Amino acid sequence: MRTVLIVANWKMHKTLDEAQAFVEAFLPHIEAIEGVEMALAPAFTVLRDVGVALKNSPVRLAAQNLHFAAQGAYTGEISPLMLRDVGCSYVIVGHSERRQYFHEDDALINKKLAAAFEQKLIAILCVGETLQERHAGATERVLERQVRADLRELDRQTLSQLVMAYEPIWAIGTGETASPADAEQGARFLRELIRDRYGSQVAQSIRILYGGSVKPENVEELISQPNIDGALVGGASLDPQQFAQIIKAAARAAHS
Repeated sequence: MRTVLIVANWKMHKTLDEAQAFVEAFLPHIEAIEGVEMALAPAFTVLRDVGVALKNSPVRLAAQNLHFAAQGAYTGEISPLMLRDVGCSYVIVGHSERRQYFHEDDALINKKLAAAFEQKLIAILCVGETLQERHAGATERVLERQVRADLRELDRQTLSQLVMAYEPIWAIGTGETASPADAEQGARFLRELIRDRYGSQVAQSIRILYGGSVKPENVEELISQPNIDGALVGGASLDPQQFAQIIKAAARAAHS
């Protein structure tokens, strides 16, 4: 059985005081939660302090991005070694906003994935199609291109630890959510791609999250789908009570 994983991606939000206030308000709500793994991905500036605040809690620390080098003359970048040093367990790689606004291509994402696993970070690889690509009937073609290029030369043992996030770009921050059937269709296709390329054992071990306007009202039905193992949550993760409600709903789905 794959353990449900719920990840909060705070993006470029929260000062140090706001981040600490969130953790203080959030943790009491999830003390009794079982069967769900949780992670917060705050901005780089508050990673260390959030990590300290999460110590001795069941919530793990994630980063939103990384550079592929362990160190070097890369002004403004953060290495996987630095992320491990402040206590990160997870790192998000290839988010659509990184691809769209910062022009990260599949070759760069492939290097970042390899670097993350080299430093014992669990990568959460984001893939998904635009609205134009969806209307053109190109969803599966886009997903296959991304998966093949992003995972190039990564071995089966490494990939068994991978987390994937199916994020239809048209549903991120728009208020539109893929229907549970649409989300399941994308997740199932990703699992079939992994199975065909790396075998059934790897395909069954990889967790596939859904991301895109996830809310307390829709997360239970999304996670009830057979190939969806959790959620990557954006805007709804900024409020501690709302994010706790999402986790509680996910726990109900996991136990049903």
